[in-house]
Amino acid sequence: MKGREEGDGVLVLASVLRNPILIQKFSYKKMTLKTEIVSIETTEPSSPTPNHLRHFKISLLDQLAPPTIYIPIVLFYSASDINEEFQMTSHRLKTSLSYLLTLYYPFCGRLKNNLFVECNDEGVIFIESKVPTNLSHILTNPQVDEMKELFPFNPYNPNDPSINMGVQLNQFSCGGIGLGVCFSHKIADGTTAAAFLNAWASIAKFNDGEDKLVPPPPQWDAALLFPPRNIEMDITRGMVGHKNIVTKRFIFNATNLSRLREKFGSFNPTRVEAVTALIWKSALEAAKASSEVQTLVQASMVSHAVNIRNRMEPPLSKHAVGNLWQQAISPLVEVNDEVVSLLELADIIRNTVKKIDADYIISKFQGDGFPKIIESIREANSMVAEKGISCYGFSSWTRFAFYGNDFGWGKPTFVCPLGVPIKNVIILMATKDGDGIEAWVTLTKLNMVEFESNPELLQFTFI
Repeated sequence: MKGREEGDGVLVLASVLRNPILIQKFSYKKMTLKTEIVSIETTEPSSPTPNHLRHFKISLLDQLAPPTIYIPIVLFYSASDINEEFQMTSHRLKTSLSYLLTLYYPFCGRLKNNLFVECNDEGVIFIESKVPTNLSHILTNPQVDEMKELFPFNPYNPNDPSINMGVQLNQFSCGGIGLGVCFSHKIADGTTAAAFLNAWASIAKFNDGEDKLVPPPPQWDAALLFPPRNIEMDITRGMVGHKNIVTKRFIFNATNLSRLREKFGSFNPTRVEAVTALIWKSALEAAKASSEVQTLVQASMVSHAVNIRNRMEPPLSKHAVGNLWQQAISPLVEVNDEVVSLLELADIIRNTVKKIDADYIISKFQGDGFPKIIESIREANSMVAEKGISCYGFSSWTRFAFYGNDFGWGKPTFVCPLGVPIKNVIILMATKDGDGIEAWVTLTKLNMVEFESNPELLQFTFI
């Protein structure tokens, strides 16, 4: 590890000028929650990356991932669970991170030309900050715009998108902490982020003695399965950071989920299918009710990010690193005078996700079908951007064991994905008890007013 600490708690101008990512970080501070930067360091691998591993090819699926979007996760730990001084906690995290980066060496390299990562051991930025408020301020009413302060940089508008990872350790006035981590979507998906955090926590908790815990090694074979091509494509261009959008959290507890699933009768949806159908239906009704010209929503579609690791033949390990997912996009659903039923929508969702199987993946990405994939992506974007077709994009993180990350002082009190500043994007998270679902829903401000007052939605959720 190397770096510099500002002993008086003030980040000097010279440090900011040497690090453009920090200039960008300071530029978007405008909410009531303020953080005071205490120190900035760069955490490097505990041993250098061998020469033969210094040129890491990303896969075709990584190439298609959005270039300026990071996966942001913040894990909150209550003061009552932490039985050590803050500096000891920080040292524990940095030391274990340094050890883990020897296995995840591309995470501390730099992306080049959307083709490869130069694994130069440049390191991961590690910021310490103080937050002059109690953790209860966050837990009582999580606000996405405030929580951006808890990350090392803006995960949706980074100053330097070649950086693959950043960390910010935040100390609240009460003694609680928030660990904000950003993973570049160019080399990681949600499964990879979850596996990394789990390995990091295990090392931090169990490597105090001489016997070092070695986590399951990550697998870097994605580029062999999906060789990179000469391609440049940004599927989110023009979609991020719309000014008239808002993100809110909706909680479905176990009891309400059970009641919701009963509405589907013998169809017996999964929890994710049921919540997806209800949110889709409620969002369609909100769009119809809030239409400024009182015209009907003519058509809609839904997409779900599908983890393909267990759909491959043979299945891939959960420790396979990269963007091993595919967007399942439904056919157009015509919307006439009445919005289609929950059961119809759930059936569409199930059939849409089901088509992402091994044959589909092989034919589209490992065979001659790739040009058709590009064409379908462009066609879907065109329908949304030019023809006004509403597409609701879902990503389920309900199986990621974020609440199991114990770094040595207990499990998180709360885990937050931050939400995505793109209209009609929804992230589904498991609640702390594992039995419920939190939906982080991003809609236009106009549609959100109608959505959050939808009578059917309110039967099964609360904000």
